[in-house]
Amino acid sequence: MTTETAPPRMRIVRHPLKYRLLEVRRVTRVTPGTVRVTFGGPDLEGFCEQAPTDHVKLCFAEDGAALPVAPVVENDTWMDAPVEPITRDYTVRHYRRAEQELDIDMVLHGSGVGSSWAEAAEPGMRLGVLGPRGSEEIPFVHDWYLLAAEETAIPALGRWLEMLPAGVKVIAFAEVPGPEHEQVFETAADATVTWLHRGDAPAGSTDLLERAVRAAQLPPGLGFAWVAGEANALKPIRRHLRAERGLDRHQVDVDGYWKRGVANHDHHEGEHEHA
Repeated sequence: MTTETAPPRMRIVRHPLKYRLLEVRRVTRVTPGTVRVTFGGPDLEGFCEQAPTDHVKLCFAEDGAALPVAPVVENDTWMDAPVEPITRDYTVRHYRRAEQELDIDMVLHGSGVGSSWAEAAEPGMRLGVLGPRGSEEIPFVHDWYLLAAEETAIPALGRWLEMLPAGVKVIAFAEVPGPEHEQVFETAADATVTWLHRGDAPAGSTDLLERAVRAAQLPPGLGFAWVAGEANALKPIRRHLRAERGLDRHQVDVDGYWKRGVANHDHHEGEHEHA
């Protein structure tokens, strides 16, 4: 799909890089496979978030340690150090400035560092939070939005739906194991959310999102597509949106949140493309 109107460009807004040691206030089971951990504390003073995909690095303690290793931050830069923290990226689900509370939704998927910590999380535990380092702001001026995500990116999908303007057309797809993993999002947009159930198939092994995106009937006008999930599964979706749908590079954000077989995939390297 092409448009005569030049699409607006993403703007990167940088935030001061700060490490915070926060305490767990509440733990809520959102679905059988997702835990919402609410962190709080005075260290949240000055916390910045303003875009749907804003994320932080959670810093986990070594086995047997009570607290995580703190990253070394000097002159707004994360410096190399003899001992580095164990980190994983997580989307900011909600931030309530007045209450000094931060919600992070954590997917339970086996014996990974984050999943194991989330399974055992309870009020009073402490965890390190670094960032967000910046926000990727997309001007909300498009006529329609195409959103697609599997469960690791569903927190960001929820933020998209909650932040988009009232009445704008949204076509969204979300892949989860089954109906018990579906969530309800508040949105003022004119949104249609279709849940795709993969059953017993491993996460990142299906083409459900690709088939849904290919079959989507996109409205006329200027659009924007955001898709996130397992890096390899997203490659054909990126090609489809750019080559077959004809969307400009500033109209597409396809983000590999994780990669099968890679313990701590950096989605900023290689797979995160806006072109």
